[in-house]
Amino acid sequence: MTIAVAVTDSPEGRAALEYAVHEARQLDQNLVAVNLTHAELDRSTITDGQPFEVVVSESSELDEVEVVLQVLADRTDISRLVVGVRKRSPVGKAVLGSIAQRLILEAPLPVLAVKAGAQ
Repeated sequence: MTIAVAVTDSPEGRAALEYAVHEARQLDQNLVAVNLTHAELDRSTITDGQPFEVVVSESSELDEVEVVLQVLADRTDISRLVVGVRKRSPVGKAVLGSIAQRLILEAPLPVLAVKAGAQ
């Protein structure tokens, strides 16, 4: 089986990647990182040497959530998705969408939510 992680360019995204690497190692599973950062994925915080595949969307027509959902649809071996979350104000929830919130609600498999600094 495989664990997927949605990696954003934020402390929450980095925390999700670090936890997903730890989870993959503990469960002896493969790891797929969906890079949503629009840059090369920073692997410098990964210290235990767990190898993982990085997936980058080649479609400019999909938003970040659609990219992750497409990876989940294409790969039948993924057992769970790891996302980074942060606390938002009620106004922030109403006005701004959240990648993590949409993935929690729309992903067709279990989602593990990780808070930055909660390891």
